[in-house]
Amino acid sequence: MKTLYLVRHGKSSWENYSHQDYERPLIDKGIARTRKIGNFLLERKVQPELIISSHAVRAFDTAKLLAEKLKYPIERIRVDQNLYFLGQQAMEDIIHSLDNTLESVMLVGHNPDMTNFVNVFLSEKIDYLPTTGVVCVSFKTNKWENVFLVEREIPFTITPKVL
Repeated sequence: MKTLYLVRHGKSSWENYSHQDYERPLIDKGIARTRKIGNFLLERKVQPELIISSHAVRAFDTAKLLAEKLKYPIERIRVDQNLYFLGQQAMEDIIHSLDNTLESVMLVGHNPDMTNFVNVFLSEKIDYLPTTGVVCVSFKTNKWENVFLVEREIPFTITPKVL
């Protein structure tokens, strides 16, 4: 069994237009909502063996907040620039490259890519994955390269607004 936690970064700031897009930080509301999601994941006993984040500040800060809550070592978060607006194929490539000894992986990225990617797995498609939204997908396989071919289930989809 393989499990993916697909996470959109927390709510970020648009205040400073001198920042490059990838430099935009989380705002206080984004931090609070991410912590709320972290509590939910902790209650569900979520323990990713690997967290992979976009290099963008808002995504990496989201990953760090979740890692802290889940007792995952922050220094083990893998940064992958391919999670920064490179599309569904880039995300598929990341998954196909995962070591099969890993059972659960968390990806932290951006819209519209994250919404498009989660819709690959959802029977009822969504228009928009909100900030700090998480979709958990479990696959009946022992190989990451098979996750797009096998039976799957969605144990939960959670957004801060629901909590």
